[in-house]
Amino acid sequence: MSVLRSRVLVRVLLGSLAAVVALALIATLLGIWAVRRSFPETSGELTLPGLDSSVTVLRDEYGVAHVYAETSHDLFMAQGFTHAQERFWEMDFRRHVTAGRTAELFGPDQVETDAYLRTMGWRRVAEQEYDLLDEQTRGHLDAYAEGVNAWIEEHEGTAASLEHGLLAVTADDYAIEPWTPADSLAWLKAMAWDLGGNLREETERAVLLASGLTRDQIDELYPAYPVDQHTPITATDELNGAEADSGTDAPMADERRAPGAAPTDTAAAPDATPDTTPPDLPEDALSAVDGLDRISEAIPGLLGPSTSPDLGSNSWVVSGEHTESGLPLLANDPHLGASMPSTWFQIGLHCDEITDACPYDVTGFSFSGLPGVVIGQNESIAWGLTNLNPDVMDLYVERIDGDHYVVDGERVPLEVIEETIAVAGGEDVDITVRLTGHGPLISDAEAGSHLAPVTENPQVAEPVESDDEAPDSPDGADGSEYGVALRWTALEPGTTVESIFAINRARDWDDFRDAASRFDVPAQNLVYADAEGNIGYQAPGRVPVRGEGDGRWPVPGWDSAYDWGDYLPFDALPSVYNPDSGVIVTANQSLVDAEYPHHLTDDWDYGYRSQRINDLIDQAITEGPVTSEDMSAIHMDSYHLAAAGTLPHLLEVEVDGVTAQAQDLLRNWDGHTGPDSAGAAFYQAFWRHLLPLLFDELGDGVTMSGSSRGMYVVNELLADPESAWWDGETADGRDEVLAAAMDAAAEELTERLGEDPADWRWGDLHTLTATNQSFGTSGIGPVEWLLNRGPVESSGGSSIVNATGWNATEGYEIVAVPSMRMVVDLADRDASTWIHLTGNSGHAFHPNYDDQMEAWAAGETLPFTVSREGVEEAAVDELTLVP
Repeated sequence: MSVLRSRVLVRVLLGSLAAVVALALIATLLGIWAVRRSFPETSGELTLPGLDSSVTVLRDEYGVAHVYAETSHDLFMAQGFTHAQERFWEMDFRRHVTAGRTAELFGPDQVETDAYLRTMGWRRVAEQEYDLLDEQTRGHLDAYAEGVNAWIEEHEGTAASLEHGLLAVTADDYAIEPWTPADSLAWLKAMAWDLGGNLREETERAVLLASGLTRDQIDELYPAYPVDQHTPITATDELNGAEADSGTDAPMADERRAPGAAPTDTAAAPDATPDTTPPDLPEDALSAVDGLDRISEAIPGLLGPSTSPDLGSNSWVVSGEHTESGLPLLANDPHLGASMPSTWFQIGLHCDEITDACPYDVTGFSFSGLPGVVIGQNESIAWGLTNLNPDVMDLYVERIDGDHYVVDGERVPLEVIEETIAVAGGEDVDITVRLTGHGPLISDAEAGSHLAPVTENPQVAEPVESDDEAPDSPDGADGSEYGVALRWTALEPGTTVESIFAINRARDWDDFRDAASRFDVPAQNLVYADAEGNIGYQAPGRVPVRGEGDGRWPVPGWDSAYDWGDYLPFDALPSVYNPDSGVIVTANQSLVDAEYPHHLTDDWDYGYRSQRINDLIDQAITEGPVTSEDMSAIHMDSYHLAAAGTLPHLLEVEVDGVTAQAQDLLRNWDGHTGPDSAGAAFYQAFWRHLLPLLFDELGDGVTMSGSSRGMYVVNELLADPESAWWDGETADGRDEVLAAAMDAAAEELTERLGEDPADWRWGDLHTLTATNQSFGTSGIGPVEWLLNRGPVESSGGSSIVNATGWNATEGYEIVAVPSMRMVVDLADRDASTWIHLTGNSGHAFHPNYDDQMEAWAAGETLPFTVSREGVEEAAVDELTLVP
């Protein structure tokens, strides 16, 4: 199953020629006649029932909306209305995905996706979260839903969006449902899925172990983070409070544990140096894990392709001692999927007067469907996010005995939930979801057993005598099953949305840390700066303390010693305030050094981006002072740091013909991956062909791809020419493998780009087509023409600061991007800059649908205006909403 399968839900929804013709005809007619029906009204006066008083919405030429209201209720109600005006199809599509209801829109081919999502239960958890939130947060969510529903009442079909008009073919009886707070909360589960764990790595390690690779071989593919080469985010001797004991102050996991999951005595639990030995699971039990890596492809990645190693981010903050203004500069660029429209919606939320009742004056990047601002600045502080990615996902191999599972030799009843998937153009499908105390049995969905009686699971265990196994079930049954359950922090109700609102109204470091303490999932690196000159870093999130095991391998669910106990207390998570260096850099690298006393994860990004940013900031400080222009230039840096270790070996290999000419390109290549670079084109093509030659032992289920891990592993292997990894099916020995990969690259580029290597260009290969997540790869030309935009070429690549990620198994096209770029100047709020991938509007052919895309590709930015005076000066439209 390709990576694109995870992003596109309608590639195969049109099973008949008649449907194809009908959709093409409708698309043509819509493009000619009705495409503008859904454009929002942005000037004049509209009635919005439910408001307390009138609200003003100002928009600039890029469609950036600033909302001004007297009360918090009106502020978030107007935000809901504004999001719906501009992005309702995106919102509606997302809520169907997160609820496991895509088959309602696109037919029988989406039943598999829905079954996975119903099994996960994102929507079930979101509905539980609402009642746990504080009254203020529930009020904001309710007000936001009121605003969305006020818009829904006046819009349907093509008046809602072009995409809703296209549903006339795929779901002709579809009617838009009212928006609920749970729709907003469920979006956070999609965010957590795309950013939240090492499920793929844990599964891959188990598959490799079952395939016969030795533990040493697997460790070579998943090496320790190179702390001595790539600087971690924090140094333990600079942390504030991280020496706290791991087990005393945290909320007890027992309070959240489902029935049957035994408690763990965490006083003796390992922290920084847990036992890394894989549990001794029987062969049949390991086979239950096989195939679970496909979950990442079956479940749509709403922040982008969830199998991409390039979902991450850069952020950094420089204190005033190094800047031209004497106050901090803060930069951020989250790396997400290349979608159309962009993941972000730029907005300002302003109370007319800042009071305790209405405390918001915040501007930044929001998610359509979710109230508040996720990244940005208010009148006192600025903040950014990158993915922290602690290990918060564990696979438990469960021994199933009929309608029970086994824990410490005792049978415990399974929780069983019956679900019905509605299917457009087909019959409803009933599925059975089963849960243990660790979580849902995701292997049921993979095996297809959700569609059959639960006793027909194909994973059947043979009796074994290992000490690590539960005995045969007490009733003497001899045909117990094995299944795999997922324990994941996002499947427990949390308070992340509370944290977002609290950050929006934070005024200082103490407020910010208090807000961060409620940011459960997905755990993010939070960087901070304020107008008083302070900078800081805080790691939030629920991080489990395990009993046995280190989270790297699936573990036996029948042994409670492997259960989670407490979570790390907030004060034990790394926090830095005004470090002596005056610089904080987070780019998904290791958060901590070897001295940190608790175990967070072993699956970090390997730090090429973060080290390059550190090096560039050091250079800017030396040449000083640091300016906003310096920060923006770092955003666009295209130097391939990982290639620097590989190039010397390529230059020593003996090749001839066109390959020798291409090799000469590398002798003069400066390591930068600009669009015009011939050296970059050849190097990246070499890399693409090297991976399958070098790692041919891994098979189809595991790939090194273009990840930083793969780059680090290759550079380590280059220093060991006698390694068995260099022995392949078509080439043996390091230099022979390198030469074969270079020959294959030269042959491909000759065919694609011409016979003269000097004419090759990275930009001719490395292009972005921003693709609508739903209809954008339907295979119907008129539909794709209506909704997709591009291609545009870009510098950069995987594990490069300008992280325009590509998938080496599929081609050079850009699949993950710096989804926005932001530089905040704490000395002058209106001197800040920003841009995002496409445009603020979600309506095809609207002027703001793709008006930022060319500027984004070129590395340009737009003024990030936040003051009332600046906003009014930039405004081209004024809309008044009245009760």
